[in-house]
Amino acid sequence: MSFNISLSGINAVNDQLSAISNNIANSGTYGYKSGRANFSSNYINAQPSGVSVGSMSQSIDQTGNFFSTGRGMDAAIQGSGFFVTRGSDGALQFSRAGIFNTDKDGNVVDFLGRKVQGYGTDGGVMGDLKVPAGSVPASASSSLDYVGNMSADWEQPSVTPFDKDNAETYNGMSVATVYDSLGRKHTVTQYFVKGANNEMEVHYAMNGDIKGTPAKLDFDTNGKLTSPTGPVKFDLGTPPGAEPMVLDIKYTGTTMFAGEQSTATNRTDGYAAGTMNGVQLAEDGSVEVQYSNGQKVTAGRLVIATFANENALKPISGSAWAMTAGTGEPLYSVPGTGMAGKLAIGALEQSNVDMTAELVQLMGAQQNYQANSKVLSTENEMMRTLMQAL
Repeated sequence: MSFNISLSGINAVNDQLSAISNNIANSGTYGYKSGRANFSSNYINAQPSGVSVGSMSQSIDQTGNFFSTGRGMDAAIQGSGFFVTRGSDGALQFSRAGIFNTDKDGNVVDFLGRKVQGYGTDGGVMGDLKVPAGSVPASASSSLDYVGNMSADWEQPSVTPFDKDNAETYNGMSVATVYDSLGRKHTVTQYFVKGANNEMEVHYAMNGDIKGTPAKLDFDTNGKLTSPTGPVKFDLGTPPGAEPMVLDIKYTGTTMFAGEQSTATNRTDGYAAGTMNGVQLAEDGSVEVQYSNGQKVTAGRLVIATFANENALKPISGSAWAMTAGTGEPLYSVPGTGMAGKLAIGALEQSNVDMTAELVQLMGAQQNYQANSKVLSTENEMMRTLMQAL
């Protein structure tokens, strides 16, 4: 009986050593969760029969430290949940290693080429995330937001009429860039001419040519704009080969106070055509495609899976887990909603292995192995002595 008990102890320690060595080997694996062998005593008819490893548990609920990478396609989950990927066999896999990229076909994949799952721009059914190919077309400018201060110290120009080539006929100016439907740049210039009382006349030019009808800005005795209350429509004409252009110029917030002229906002919409020059993740899980013209397009949003019993997940190769009957069905949600944790972009979750604790357990396992081996050798010696006595 003692032989069997000692042998069971050695076998159990071997299983423990496998768990410890696996933890130590994966101490540098991103998203790895340490495992532990749980010993269970064995009895037959109330008689001791040794020990065995009753179960293997995982420290899934213990988050590893975050390592900053500064890379826009790296992400760590701050809290519960797993990234969802689909392997080459079509099976869903769950991981905490958020190392993502795009393949030649535009699919968002992890570091092993597994396709990342998420929702498209139209929501709907979860599927493979994919970034659009090609470029983003140009968009013509249709509005100009201008907020500034028209100096109350200005006096009416002594030289009339207005002439854009004569600075003595106007008090100030502002230049903005607009785009036509082909993505070509044009300059829109506003010339400010002080009128009687608190009036300001604005003349407009496109590419140096005066166009449209001058607008009039009225201010009250406190320097606040009273009219126009809506946008001023500026007809820019039709650039060669492009669509006609009409610009809505908004002056809301413009003032007339003493001091120098100042410009707080001089912003137009529209942009030139652009080619894709990068992809990065946002904290809400959005996959943002960046273009050379400064535009960003959301290609979808990755999902986070949570489980009623995440400890029942089955660890598989590739720093991932597979669901089992004990986990329950996964609940899919976007980062930061429900039980799903938020994302830390430009960071990765390191292994949660405590190297010091593992080495201490390794020494304990070694002593346990030696003790069981000693029992075997002692009993063997006793049996040999007994046989010699007979």
